[in-house]
Amino acid sequence: MIDTGTTAFILICTAMVMLMTPGVGLFYGGLVRRKNLISMIALSFIAFALVSIQWVVCGYSLSFGPDILGLVGGLEYAFLQGIGMDGDGIPDLLFVAFQMVFAGLTLAIVTSGVAERIKISSFLVFGLLWTTLVYDPLAHWAWGGGWAAQFGALDFAGGTVVHISSGFSALALALVIGKRLGFGGHGMEPNNIPLALLGGALLWFGWFGFNAGSALAADGLAANAFIVTNIAAAAGALAWLCTAWIRGRPGSIGMISGAIAGLVAITPAAGFVGPMAAVVIGAGAGLFCYGALVFRVQRGLDESLDAWAIHGMGGIFGALATGVFAVAAIGGVSGLIDGNPAQLLIQLVDVGVVVAYSFGVTYVIARVVDAVMGLRVTEEEEYVGLDIAQHGESVRV
Repeated sequence: MIDTGTTAFILICTAMVMLMTPGVGLFYGGLVRRKNLISMIALSFIAFALVSIQWVVCGYSLSFGPDILGLVGGLEYAFLQGIGMDGDGIPDLLFVAFQMVFAGLTLAIVTSGVAERIKISSFLVFGLLWTTLVYDPLAHWAWGGGWAAQFGALDFAGGTVVHISSGFSALALALVIGKRLGFGGHGMEPNNIPLALLGGALLWFGWFGFNAGSALAADGLAANAFIVTNIAAAAGALAWLCTAWIRGRPGSIGMISGAIAGLVAITPAAGFVGPMAAVVIGAGAGLFCYGALVFRVQRGLDESLDAWAIHGMGGIFGALATGVFAVAAIGGVSGLIDGNPAQLLIQLVDVGVVVAYSFGVTYVIARVVDAVMGLRVTEEEEYVGLDIAQHGESVRV
């Protein structure tokens, strides 16, 4: 039952997606002030380590265990009971690993909302609760036989599960923890733009494994997902770059942010749309997410590194675009243009529920953790910087 070619392919894709987590750390680390560079990179590694253990203890079972009322999986696979080297096409253990790296990456994205001001101890508790109560149910809804899958919602590789959830969770977390000291009054320019660009490059590279690997086979669908992923990223980068150029200067951070917006938006659609639709989806996401970022700045919201504007809003755009551009010839399901307007309504309902659930539950979790142990470091520690205050380390020139 094991296909060795597909197994090799998914092993490579799993490693590529894992590399995206330190990629997030480098991207975020380059965007914060120098005194918090180590802290931001470390949070991504901490997120991956924490989720890796949670996933084998209960996360995988809650996500992919036997369905309970369409809401969550049972605990039959807790501690990976009954999961072995056999499987349908690929070993079951490899599927566990492939899904695990998705979960770890998602928590790393959420750190955008608390950059430069969260305690490590509080992040560990929050991360454990968030992955268990937010990510795992969402993964079950979409991919584990939950209500969204039964309802007919399309999410090929994580537009709702990974991106909407992380973006709106980052926003909720930012609202609870509050703005950084001096936000809006003092300069908070990126400390290392080349480092951020390197992180963005790792994300772009890893996304090929993220989307193509979600075909779970080395086949034509994987090839389609691969090419539309690159097309959407390129279109998003150019759309954001040109828009920023019209308003001022074509910054490199904006360019890579546009690429990530395009990557986010194509994620739910990669197995359902063709190359020309990918151009529209990528470019549209670049413009849409740029507008969301401008709105966030104008409102004075300190969702520090724009997970909400890029991942949250890009995920919404991509999920709805899937309902518009999906074609039966590629993924077996038609969207609005291909003669099935009901699919867009299904996507709209799915998006609404995921936004409300991820934001609401995250807000409650953050409030509870803040009340019990405090989310935020002291003013003195924030002033000194988390590299020294939390890690006892500093970046030397």
